[in-house]
Amino acid sequence: MIKKIIKLAAVSAAVAAMASCAASNAPAPTETASQAENTAVTDASDFVLLAEEVPDAIMEIRYYSTYNFVGDRIDGYDEPCALMTKEAAAALKNASDDAVAKGYRLKIYDAYRPQTAVQNFVEWAEDTDDTRMKEYFYPELDKSVLFDQGYIAEKSGHSRGSTVDLTLFDMSKGKEVDMGGTFDYFGELSHPDYTGELTEEQIQNRNILRDIMLENGFNPLDTEWWHFTLADEPYPDTYFDFPVSGKSVGVK
Repeated sequence: MIKKIIKLAAVSAAVAAMASCAASNAPAPTETASQAENTAVTDASDFVLLAEEVPDAIMEIRYYSTYNFVGDRIDGYDEPCALMTKEAAAALKNASDDAVAKGYRLKIYDAYRPQTAVQNFVEWAEDTDDTRMKEYFYPELDKSVLFDQGYIAEKSGHSRGSTVDLTLFDMSKGKEVDMGGTFDYFGELSHPDYTGELTEEQIQNRNILRDIMLENGFNPLDTEWWHFTLADEPYPDTYFDFPVSGKSVGVK
């Protein structure tokens, strides 16, 4: 299992001596704490392919496609697959089993997200002239406010490997359930507790997904109905940066 990044509080001979006995991916003794926090880890040995670990789940990896808020395939998504830490994948398998028992399948939009992809988002957000996908994903907002309102940030919990974006697929109807809003919509409509113009069915559908994920050890996000993070995530302070690809986890 990958060793967690060690944060260095100060650079001193004593700290350097301790660091020499630490994990091989610990920051060099001359790095500051701030620099250490910004180090992206490229070791994928504790990650697995969700298609293998959660075979009932449907994969629709939006950042491999051009149907996302950027409008292009996102850097770091080399294949249309999903990766997660072993611990998160095991919990998601249990959630999938519960969904299937209720007549649904989980549909995955995104899971592990490399830091390279996050940087792609940041660069896109800084280009305020590129508004190709505005009418689909942020019609109520000016692109210039995406940083201030927290829709785009320099770090993402997805890069820690235990967060997933997903919805439910209704097996009896052969289609996604109606959540009253699309994945990655920037606005209040996406808040899990939003009722507004939602129908009782749409509210119920959101609650079904939420209950399944909560019962299997995931915590929700208060601004995105589709976003859940393993409560006991194994790498809460580590940000990874290897490609989204089966090859990253030894699957050809």
